[in-house]
Amino acid sequence: MSPSVDGRSRKLPFVVWVLAVGTFLMGSTEFVVAGLLPEVADDLGVSVSRAGLLITAFAAGMIVGPPVMAIATLRLPRRSTLVLALVVFALGHVVAALSSNFAVVLVSRVVTALATGAFWCVATVVAARAAGPAATSRALGLLMGGLTVANVVGVPLGSWLGQVSDWRGPFWVLAALSACAAAVVGRFVPDEPRRQPPSVRAEFAALRQRRVWLVLGFIALLMGGVLATYSYISPLLTERAGVPAGAVPLVLAVYGLGAVLGTAVGGRVGDDRPLATMIASAGTTTLILCLLVFLSTSPWVTVVLVVLLGATGFAATPVLGALVVRFAGSAPTLASSLSSAASNVGVTIGSWVAGVALASSLREAGPPLVGTVAAALTAVPLTALALLRATRPETPPRRPGAEAGPPAETGRASPPY
Repeated sequence: MSPSVDGRSRKLPFVVWVLAVGTFLMGSTEFVVAGLLPEVADDLGVSVSRAGLLITAFAAGMIVGPPVMAIATLRLPRRSTLVLALVVFALGHVVAALSSNFAVVLVSRVVTALATGAFWCVATVVAARAAGPAATSRALGLLMGGLTVANVVGVPLGSWLGQVSDWRGPFWVLAALSACAAAVVGRFVPDEPRRQPPSVRAEFAALRQRRVWLVLGFIALLMGGVLATYSYISPLLTERAGVPAGAVPLVLAVYGLGAVLGTAVGGRVGDDRPLATMIASAGTTTLILCLLVFLSTSPWVTVVLVVLLGATGFAATPVLGALVVRFAGSAPTLASSLSSAASNVGVTIGSWVAGVALASSLREAGPPLVGTVAAALTAVPLTALALLRATRPETPPRRPGAEAGPPAETGRASPPY
């Protein structure tokens, strides 16, 4: 291995860290409302269940937003798109903080979700190209680490701030921080010249790659299984395992730390062994979810399994993002945006089915059972990917003279998946 490649694989470019700050802010805003729903409902004159639509609206925006915004901003320079997304994100929070009308706040949540989608799909491509093929999974692991750290640090801090001041306080802080992030991104993210104008046709052509859809299916199943269980983790801990209600936030924080660790390790190992990382993550996650079904009557065993679930469930996420970018070839933006949409589709469907299972005779064992089935079904896309690897590989779409995706070099810099 050449020193340059080796050096690049050891140290990530500063721009990746800058983009990770943006994902931290955007991850914080998605669930910070969950800890403030009674205050929001009381101030805006709606029921708590209706105030919960602020979370649903953001999730819906994250399903539709990334692919729509990927196409809408395709011809903009990537740096401009990132800055614009952060500015719109900040303005959305300002509007929400100033408004006393629930409908306006709801619309502002949809707008901030669209901005989040635009930022994520472009940040993924920029980080992957900046890191190079030897460190793509590590770079995307850092970006996704921003999201997991947001759940461990950003959401609890935002909820605390909203409790001690006013529910609008976290919105003002997020608006100010995202405005600062826009200035930093504009200063440090390079505005890379493109050899040819981006092509919407090429972006859609990338979706003809079977491997792209197999990875997207894997994302939906794995994230759907993990987060369907996580959505109902509180009743599992308190009513089935007998964990005191006051200890639940601590368990969730440790779960988040496990997710941060899993993402970091998966990103580092996945650059060399992507398919093996996916198999290990899916297999251990399926086993842990299955054990939760049968062993979650013991508080200590349940806590240990929940923490392990965070680590194993998120270990494959940076690899999956890297493979989507790689398989899409010279047109990665739309495909990358669909990875975020696939995750949210999996979470939406998985949490709905888990809710039905919770209300059935399975009770608190229902959600982890649903998660087990979903995680086990990842064997289908995994098998198909392994078969494609063993036969003639697909060639990623590339227009003559188009901007190249992460190069498929031999050796450690670009391992076979």
